[in-house]
Amino acid sequence: MYIIFEGIDTTGKSTQVELFANRHKNVVSTKEPGGTKIGVKLREILLENNEKLGVNAELLLFLADRAEHYEKVVKPALKGNYVISDRGLVSGISYALANHPELDRDFLLNVNKFALNGNLPKKVVLFKTNHELITSRLGNKEKDKIEKRGIDYLLHVQDLMKKTLDSLHVEYLEVNSADTIEEIYKQIEEFIYG
Repeated sequence: MYIIFEGIDTTGKSTQVELFANRHKNVVSTKEPGGTKIGVKLREILLENNEKLGVNAELLLFLADRAEHYEKVVKPALKGNYVISDRGLVSGISYALANHPELDRDFLLNVNKFALNGNLPKKVVLFKTNHELITSRLGNKEKDKIEKRGIDYLLHVQDLMKKTLDSLHVEYLEVNSADTIEEIYKQIEEFIYG
């Protein structure tokens, strides 16, 4: 089963992906962008490069990463496993809309479906946060290009993630990132395996 853990930075996605991979032998964990050799290079261009990319170039690089990731990592691992990805098309669509409101959600959904050969995740977990929690967690952390856009920007992306999920018609669970790691883990485990 293909599952995506979604949410803005500092919500605890990566911690939970790691827990599931460590506690379940049939879980393959991965991430976007950067889950393949090509993806690592694309991630550097997208998140660490100081040069501003054009709207189309940025979108196409994210889609190239997604297509490569699905073909090389997700698809081969699906036989008998749960594949849990730290981010995926929900982030892709939501960040694209936040950065370029002139883009159309249906267009973005269609190009993402193309990148995934029509294979949407079976389940999505959305990690939700608030201004106070994200402020405390970002603290003195060194920020990447996206985090430098500010907390209000990130919370706007979170709102777009919820709207994107509603338009996908896939089964999803919202978790409160303020809950303890174990509380969140139990909620997700019940959602995936229950």
